[in-house]
Amino acid sequence: MLRSLTSDDDRFRAVRFGPGLNILVAERTDTSTDTDSRNGAGKSSMIELLHFLLGARNETRALWANEKLREHTFELELDWPGQPEPLVVMRSPTRPNRVVLDPDITRTKPGGLFEQAAEVAAKDWQWAIERDLYKAPRDGAEVSGRTLLSFAIRRVDRGGFLEPTKTFAQQSPHDAMVNLCHLFGLDVDLAARYRLLSNQEATRKKLVEAAKDPVWGKIVGRSAELRGEIGAIEQRVSELERQITNFQVVPEYENIRREADDLDQQIRILRATEAVDRRNLQDMEQAVDEVAEPDDRYLESAYKQLNLILGQEVRRRFDDVRAFHETVVRNREKQLQEEMSRLRQLLEERARTRALLGERQASLLRTLNSGGALDALNSLQYALAREQAHLESLRHRFQAAQALEASRREIESKRLELEQEMVADIEDRDTFTSEANSLFNKYARYLYGDGKNPYLTFSPGKQRMQIDPKIEDDGSRGIHNMVIFCFDLTTAVIAHRAGRGPDFLVHDSHLYDGVDERQVARALQLVAEVTEAERMQYIATMNSDDLNKAVSMGFNPDPYIIEPHLTDQPDGGLFGFRF
Repeated sequence: MLRSLTSDDDRFRAVRFGPGLNILVAERTDTSTDTDSRNGAGKSSMIELLHFLLGARNETRALWANEKLREHTFELELDWPGQPEPLVVMRSPTRPNRVVLDPDITRTKPGGLFEQAAEVAAKDWQWAIERDLYKAPRDGAEVSGRTLLSFAIRRVDRGGFLEPTKTFAQQSPHDAMVNLCHLFGLDVDLAARYRLLSNQEATRKKLVEAAKDPVWGKIVGRSAELRGEIGAIEQRVSELERQITNFQVVPEYENIRREADDLDQQIRILRATEAVDRRNLQDMEQAVDEVAEPDDRYLESAYKQLNLILGQEVRRRFDDVRAFHETVVRNREKQLQEEMSRLRQLLEERARTRALLGERQASLLRTLNSGGALDALNSLQYALAREQAHLESLRHRFQAAQALEASRREIESKRLELEQEMVADIEDRDTFTSEANSLFNKYARYLYGDGKNPYLTFSPGKQRMQIDPKIEDDGSRGIHNMVIFCFDLTTAVIAHRAGRGPDFLVHDSHLYDGVDERQVARALQLVAEVTEAERMQYIATMNSDDLNKAVSMGFNPDPYIIEPHLTDQPDGGLFGFRF
């Protein structure tokens, strides 16, 4: 049970708790105006401080992160299993990752006759809560002490009153069910497998979408495409292996290759020179064919037509010119014939040289084609290793793609198998579920009489384990809140009886918003009787208006109201000042 909540700030109004029902009331004073509000009186702040001292994570938007509270140290005193004296917990917002425990109950072995206080890590304190308050095994991180505590102390600003089976708005239903199964005594491992399969399904869907992406698809791919690509690479690997097997290393390979290249260059030069010489030969042959003696007979005819007579002197001069011209023509023809003979001889010599070079080049090429250099063999082996690595990568991707495509059927099969196992487990634990359903029905009938048919269902399905509290209602907020009230009370009693839950339950005043005065009175009376019978503790924060509703229906709150009385005045709140 919780004993007290205090602070080292003198303005803080210490809260003292007792066994059974505890009501922390926020009242309106006689001097209150219409603008005064009890929203800042500290009712929800007490809930937040309990979470802070019971290991809540450090959060920037949390109450204790406020600058006005940074230098404060808060203290919670509570009973602890196996400890004869109360445990004192101290924690400060300035050092949120450290918690002072007096005595240090995080140690697995006794410390001696006189237990000492110690500063421990917040995570070790969280584990001690799981181990001692909830009897959770450390080796199986299936349940969370923080989540379990959130069912015992719901937080309104986290959406703790939105659904009976969730402690905050964005909570995974699988996480909630795993922890509820622990409280109700069901097989936690089976419930955790629902969560595992859900995570696998979520991953599978992301990978399926990624495989459709043009970039990310290259990481996994589709089996049909990969199968074709693997076939092409396998063919390439086989070809490289064949080339390497048949490869022969030729001695002096590079020298032979260079000689073959030189011969090829010489042959090219000879061919180019031959082409020029043949063109010159053709031009000379054409020039020889075009050589002709000059014809001067037209001169006599021209002179006769002019009635002129050529003299002997003139005729002699023409004969001299003709003889000279004939000599020049004969000399030119002789020179051309000699040059043509020389060119024909050169062409024949070059043809013979080119033939010899061609034979040598062919011989060298045959030698080169029969094998290769050692560097070429190394290059082939490197290419083979690269293609083999690529092939292995493709095969891994192919296996992953096949597994991805088959995972949907595998997950579906496992879900069906898990559903059958969960059904069998619930049947085996019928005593637990029947006890829980009986208590819920009993508490709800206490509030609403026999006119409604309340029940608690435990439904294993393919997707997840489902626990649903039901009370026939008209959709009103008040009945919804009372479903949460009955569910939490049932869960707390069941877990406490079995030794796997604490002996306290805490509800914020928001739980009673919109609840009919008859149900408020009956809820308080019910929880007073239950906690007394079960030797438990129930703490409720309430506005005086809601409490007066219960009073008007005959409920006497006087034995249960605890100090301090919070008010809407600046110094009447839990912290003694407004911020």
